[in-house]
Amino acid sequence: MFEVIKQGLETSVQDYPGRVGYLNQGFPPSGPMDSWSFRLANLLVGNEESFAALECQYTGPTLKFEKDHVIAVCGADMQPKINGNSIPMWESILIKSGQTLEMGFTVTGARSYVSFAGGIESEKWLNSQSTFHKAGVGGIDGHALKDGQRVPLGQANGKIGRKIRTDSIPEISNSGIWEIEVVRGPNDDWLDDDGYDTFLKAEWKLQARSDRTGFRLDGPTLSFTEKATNKSPEHGYEPSNVIDQGYPIGGINLAGQTPIILVNDGPSMGGFIVPFTVPSASFWKLGQAKPNEKFKFKEISVQEAQEMRSEQTSICSMGSVI
Repeated sequence: MFEVIKQGLETSVQDYPGRVGYLNQGFPPSGPMDSWSFRLANLLVGNEESFAALECQYTGPTLKFEKDHVIAVCGADMQPKINGNSIPMWESILIKSGQTLEMGFTVTGARSYVSFAGGIESEKWLNSQSTFHKAGVGGIDGHALKDGQRVPLGQANGKIGRKIRTDSIPEISNSGIWEIEVVRGPNDDWLDDDGYDTFLKAEWKLQARSDRTGFRLDGPTLSFTEKATNKSPEHGYEPSNVIDQGYPIGGINLAGQTPIILVNDGPSMGGFIVPFTVPSASFWKLGQAKPNEKFKFKEISVQEAQEMRSEQTSICSMGSVI
């Protein structure tokens, strides 16, 4: 068990792949934004990749441990320390009874993950421990960690000194520009050729008004086909309006002229077109992007997206641990 001394910014319990199979009932999967770093953190402490761990964003928590425990920190660099002494990331380490893990402000990236041998023990909701903040379900009492909470951990004999191979670590930098892969569809016949060219050639800025529900982008004006401008009234007033439809996870929802990437806690349906979708293997980049950073989109095929997913799954295996 650990005690939350400082909660950090919306530090939450997540598991992988989250709450799968309930989107048609209005409950998104939630789960880690950067599942690549999350899964590697679990591998380091000897867990299955699905075990519940902590997602920390922008500034991390301070946690005091009641017993010796093996932990690992992966993802964004929040300058982790134990009792004031810096500790390595991407490596399993021992924190002793009475010691304190301190996570500060992020230096690179946006989200960091803390795993614990045996995982976090909390009640599952719809087969998942993942926190869905806006519905107040999952995690610890349905919300982010709070000061003074005591969080139970599972019992397991983790091994210290495990490390992730350098070539298996996602490249998280401070360049401020991210290349995000996209596939066309499902509404790929609503933008005209100029609209598609503009979307793919532009640099889009991530708005501060973005969260685990949706990433709002600022950029140029897009143009539409006649289908979008000459339509029956039930499709709505704006060219980007459409009769309510189901949204894919990762869908780039075009609300008027504002693209919104629907991420882990995104809505299941709505009345805007989705001309592009971000594949799951690219979600780690979204999870590590900060407000005001830029996105450049690269169109790929569905087959290429599936190959990316397979490659990432292969990397997130014991073959990456040394």
